[in-house]
Amino acid sequence: MFHFPNSDALCALTQPYCPDSVPDGLFDQAMTEISRFHSQHTPGYEHWLKANGLTVDDLDRLDDWSRLPPIFASFFKQHPLLSPTGTHALELTSSGTSGQKSRMRYDERSLSAAQYMVERIFHHYGWNNPQTPCNYLLLSYEPEGTISLGTSFTDQFLCRFAPVNRVTYALRHTGSGHEFDSFGVIAALQSFAEEGLPVRILGFPAFLWQTLERMRATGVRELQLAPDSLALFGGGWKTHAAQEIPRQQLYERMHRQLGLQVTRCRDGYGAVEHPVPYLECAHHHFHVPVYSKVFVRNPSDFTVLPYGRQGLLSFVSPYISSSPAHAVVMSDLATLHPGANCGCGLSADWFELHGRAATTAGRSCAMAASELLGRH
Repeated sequence: MFHFPNSDALCALTQPYCPDSVPDGLFDQAMTEISRFHSQHTPGYEHWLKANGLTVDDLDRLDDWSRLPPIFASFFKQHPLLSPTGTHALELTSSGTSGQKSRMRYDERSLSAAQYMVERIFHHYGWNNPQTPCNYLLLSYEPEGTISLGTSFTDQFLCRFAPVNRVTYALRHTGSGHEFDSFGVIAALQSFAEEGLPVRILGFPAFLWQTLERMRATGVRELQLAPDSLALFGGGWKTHAAQEIPRQQLYERMHRQLGLQVTRCRDGYGAVEHPVPYLECAHHHFHVPVYSKVFVRNPSDFTVLPYGRQGLLSFVSPYISSSPAHAVVMSDLATLHPGANCGCGLSADWFELHGRAATTAGRSCAMAASELLGRH
């Protein structure tokens, strides 16, 4: 039986955006602990450290975790990297109906840590409402048997923060795949508005934009959802970045056509390879919780760039024991900013996303889902 007291203590912190609440040295101790574990128990990881100029003993003295060599998230699409705790753990995948998949395993402690982070962030923003039933519009895949797709799993989990009255799925299971049911989504929103309960909209933003466009094209009158309704997006947009609608434009259309307050429309960033939650604040910036650290790397040599410079988004977090995904670099371009530059009151750093770095981007849930928009 393996124990991770420092990592567990870090992931159990109750104030997600208060760096001053983190005990001195705890993040370093937790990263050392999880890195040592993978060096000793995960095949190939110690060799990976040595190939990048580090020994296991160096981990005890490391306090700049940008020096820990990250693994490209796309690497997990070709190679399962598992520790002993991941051998029989829950498997989640990153892709939808087709294409490359990241197959990540999450042992119970790793999954619980990530879910607790979400719980604390929901509590921070006042979205944990166990006494208030809600109607849910899930802009994701209607489940077919066991839920293994990362986005669907997340959406199901997010339904626990307010009791479910009714649920409508945008991507309906047909028996031979999924189809985007725009008219069903419109009908659900109309009935939700009439019913008057708060509505929670979760999932891919592209499908809500398509719904709003169809409402406008077919002359559907503007709706007024309950004032404390909430939209929380995740999973990205489409295959071609040029087709993506700026978030502010989407939020303004939601305000106009659905009556949602713009401050109640939030985007989320995450990946099956790194499920630490990064949710927009009221000013629509992705703040970094105390459970992780974010670096922006020069794509040419992986050196760490300062605030204000655009590069590859890179994360370190000691939450995961089932796979050596505690230091990963994404294929997304981003810029890091100090917390004071936001104005929402949080002191934690935040990052700005600029889209995919690759010229031929790896497939993701959103990319596979976007094909459904094209076909239907």
